[in-house]
Amino acid sequence: MSRIINKLIRKISGSELAQKQNASIIKNGKPNEKIIPFLRQTAADGCVLLKNNGALPINGKDNVALFGRVQNDSFFVGNGSGGDVCAPYKISFADGIEKNGKIHINEDLRKIYNDWCGKRKNIPDPGFWGHWPRFYPEMPLKDNIVKSASEKSNKAVVFIGRSAGEDRENVLEKGSYYLTSREKEMLDLVTAHFDDVILVLNIGSLIDFEEIDAYKDKIGSILIAWQGGMESGNALSDILSGEVTPSGKLSDTIAKRYEDYPSSGSFGAKEYNNYVEDIFVGYRYFETFAPEKVLYEFGFGLSYTNFKIETEKANYSEGKTEFNVKVTNIGSVPGRETVQFYVSAPNGKLGKAKKSLVAFHKTELLSPGDCETFVTVISNDGFASYDDSGKAGHKSCYVLESGIYDFYVGNSVRNCEKVYSFTLESTVVTAELSEVMAVSENRAFERFAAVCDGDKIALSKEKVPVRTVSLKNRILSSLPDGKEISGDKGYKLSDVKAGKVKLQDFTAQLSLNELEAISRGEGPMNSSLGAKGNAGAFGGVLKSLREKGIPPIITTDGPSGIRLLSACSLMPCGTAIACSWDERLTEELFTEMGKEMIKKGSDVLLAPGMNIHRNVLCGRNFEYYSEDPYLTGKTAAATVRGIQKNGVSACPKHFAGNNQEYNRNHTDDIVSERALREIYLKGFEICVKESSPHCIMTSYNKINGVWSHYNYELCTTVLRDEWHFGGMVMTDWWMRYAPSPEFPQLRDNAYRVRAQVDVLMPGFKTAVSKSGGNDGSLLETYGQKGGIALGELQRTANNVLRFILSTDKKLN
Repeated sequence: MSRIINKLIRKISGSELAQKQNASIIKNGKPNEKIIPFLRQTAADGCVLLKNNGALPINGKDNVALFGRVQNDSFFVGNGSGGDVCAPYKISFADGIEKNGKIHINEDLRKIYNDWCGKRKNIPDPGFWGHWPRFYPEMPLKDNIVKSASEKSNKAVVFIGRSAGEDRENVLEKGSYYLTSREKEMLDLVTAHFDDVILVLNIGSLIDFEEIDAYKDKIGSILIAWQGGMESGNALSDILSGEVTPSGKLSDTIAKRYEDYPSSGSFGAKEYNNYVEDIFVGYRYFETFAPEKVLYEFGFGLSYTNFKIETEKANYSEGKTEFNVKVTNIGSVPGRETVQFYVSAPNGKLGKAKKSLVAFHKTELLSPGDCETFVTVISNDGFASYDDSGKAGHKSCYVLESGIYDFYVGNSVRNCEKVYSFTLESTVVTAELSEVMAVSENRAFERFAAVCDGDKIALSKEKVPVRTVSLKNRILSSLPDGKEISGDKGYKLSDVKAGKVKLQDFTAQLSLNELEAISRGEGPMNSSLGAKGNAGAFGGVLKSLREKGIPPIITTDGPSGIRLLSACSLMPCGTAIACSWDERLTEELFTEMGKEMIKKGSDVLLAPGMNIHRNVLCGRNFEYYSEDPYLTGKTAAATVRGIQKNGVSACPKHFAGNNQEYNRNHTDDIVSERALREIYLKGFEICVKESSPHCIMTSYNKINGVWSHYNYELCTTVLRDEWHFGGMVMTDWWMRYAPSPEFPQLRDNAYRVRAQVDVLMPGFKTAVSKSGGNDGSLLETYGQKGGIALGELQRTANNVLRFILSTDKKLN
């Protein structure tokens, strides 16, 4: 049945890669040898050691029994456009351990698992789009098998795996968020017969840890290996054997129970979710209001060695605080440490989180006794609060309220010491902005608020501020002027790049038909203009455009590597990359990925995925980085810099608020402007300002009633006017069609272009359209009062052409 459905999906989408069919498409392929060391190191450095009683590392005298089918049937990445890469090979956990040579395994038990996993009835069904397996049924274990294994082996490694993906949410069921009965039986048996039990979690997002914690010291070591891409097994073997000392740190808080997460009561609704927790996402909530509900705090991760972190000097001057820090390896093996900087701002009138991450630094590999010193400078702008209510006296401004600002330095949000403070005598405005995307009066709700209760901060609620400005007036005041259509002057785009012709003069040549075409993709996925399996093409989609020197631009998914019908490198999942807390390694990894893009014919990699981990059940959390916007923004910026060093392009996504997969095309994020700016947009802001991505992709969802691909304030006011983004904006594949509430004569593509969302991808109206091209909606009101204007059409074309000119794409 799944093969029939997959065939249907391929037919309607035009793409062989619209489903989990990689193994049947590409069985072998030549790997990119240069990227492999970076893949392996990133996967290893992203592993997070949560617990260790000495069972790790495994030494040459140990004999290890491997339990759990995931040792063979490993989850290398999540599912959907962000995961389905045709890898040249995939190293399972068991294969990596066997190849390591330093880990001696129980061969009898290994054969039992190999035989069981190899039976036809036990081979996992890959599923189909939106219906991929979240887990694989575990092999039934009998007591005598485990007892026999314990007589030959002194240590046991238990593997448990999970997956989710695009259109495939995690759910509060056994086999997804919770352990299955067989998995519990496996843990019960193994912990009954072994003294040293190591649990390896092969997951893309967090699961329930309350069940695992119940085993207490019966499980001596817990390691999250995430989904490590095609080098998963080799990376894990490096960690288990001690060849690599764990240095990963959690990019999310692990709570005791699902109900402890602040968004647990406002996630997964069909029509809309009220973001009641407001800015108190993840550790911002737990550290401020509910520290007792945490099992493992944000930023936590153990090592095989120990470090001493010393702040040797700190100084505040002219809005910046400078720290001189020394890190010493005081343990017995080489390792790396991540130094984390947090600020605690005065609660003031706005209410603040107890701590917020404002900087971090990953050391080099330090041998025992070695030290590293570094300097970190933190600007006040990085921890200002947005006043969306006017409570602080400066509505629509970022402010630093008067009071004491404390700085903490350590290796997690809790294991850190206060090292410096400064005082502001009066409130300081750091940025004067304008109200955008505020909640409408008819959707107002109560949000979390932090209020002073004696010496403590208490959780209260307050009405979210509502919209007070006219969107229509804002748009009308900024409509661009057009340049009269000149007709073909013989100018080529290469003339613009050479400085012979101004871009505006080149664009004036374009006919209305050409202006319409440049605002959309060619139509199908797997465009004939590019390599097989591509996600679609835009730019030179008409012969007349190509004759003017505008090349077709070929896009490919995605965050986990290039998704084509050829062998491409499969990356560790986004969460694993973020847990490395290593900007330099991430940039090096994606520099190699950029080189691979050139070889494979990809002009734009639809990555990174950088939405916030608002809730642990979001199916695409594996693509994304963290609950924290600062870590998200810095990781994404490193990714973009690496890709774009090569003259090809990154495309950060999904802008913005794509925080659930269920009913993702219609669900509405009802969220305060403050939470938008401080949490859900902040990572994008950091990425844009620090790496200048060539393009950005909008999300499917609505934000306060407006779909992102129609959201003028998101894509023009904030992105372009405030952040000075100079690239182009594309839709996610197949947008929702609707009329404009502010301009009823505009609909669909005209509505989109007015918002300055430049390109509809892949170009067809829907995934099941039989023909692409001009649907009529963009130009139907051209020349009419209130209709789409020439200046808007040319502005869109200029954005697309500036994007092309910013790359190394060959021009005719």
